[in-house]
Amino acid sequence: MDLKKYFIVGGTSGIGLELVKLLSERQEAVYVGTRSVPDAVQHQGVQYLAYDVSTDDSEPAGLPDTLDGLVYCPGSIHLMPLQRLKPEDFIADFNLNLLGAVRTIKATLKRLRKSPTGASIVLFSTVAVQTGMPFHASVASAKGAVEGLTRSLAAEFAPRIRVNAIAPSLTDTPLAKDLLSTDAKREAATERHPLKRIGTPQEIAQMAAFLLSDEGSWISGQIISMDGGMGAMRTFR
Repeated sequence: MDLKKYFIVGGTSGIGLELVKLLSERQEAVYVGTRSVPDAVQHQGVQYLAYDVSTDDSEPAGLPDTLDGLVYCPGSIHLMPLQRLKPEDFIADFNLNLLGAVRTIKATLKRLRKSPTGASIVLFSTVAVQTGMPFHASVASAKGAVEGLTRSLAAEFAPRIRVNAIAPSLTDTPLAKDLLSTDAKREAATERHPLKRIGTPQEIAQMAAFLLSDEGSWISGQIISMDGGMGAMRTFR
């Protein structure tokens, strides 16, 4: 079996880190784009490349000639009432969540097109796009754009490149630490979900790995909800 080659942007913490661990354990070739390159290799078979999604429009130095998958993990949780949000806040969320993904896809597209079996791109949205939530105006707007990008590029790149997005609810990652910083906050977050718990980065990483794999090769243009049932149901007792 030929070795698969994946580029993971934001693979040093949270969901991205768990995905890197998973792919590394499967002995895939993993390239991690990060602003801060570690001094030493963290996982077997992983190469770390200097890459800043906010400014880099060129190809990341050190990538292989062919890529079988790209995962764009950077995101934001910028929760605030509309009255306190400035246009600059919307622009910052849009730049990180959408334009960073656009820059990365454009920079790697020719490598993805060379995949002998067809490549896969995985992006990230949020449950707050399809389920209205207070204080989510900025991030939900940016992630809504990511969902539009997902469907548009899935159509544009078919059949050679698949494009999907995962839309999680609150997940226990460093990005969400302020929302889970006390027992009371954690309990309240748990109770909001019909399945009565919050998600783990390992669970989300497993879905991303599936979408990258040959087993997910008949899935494209989809927004995959992983939200503990929050977006689809209400439980009444």
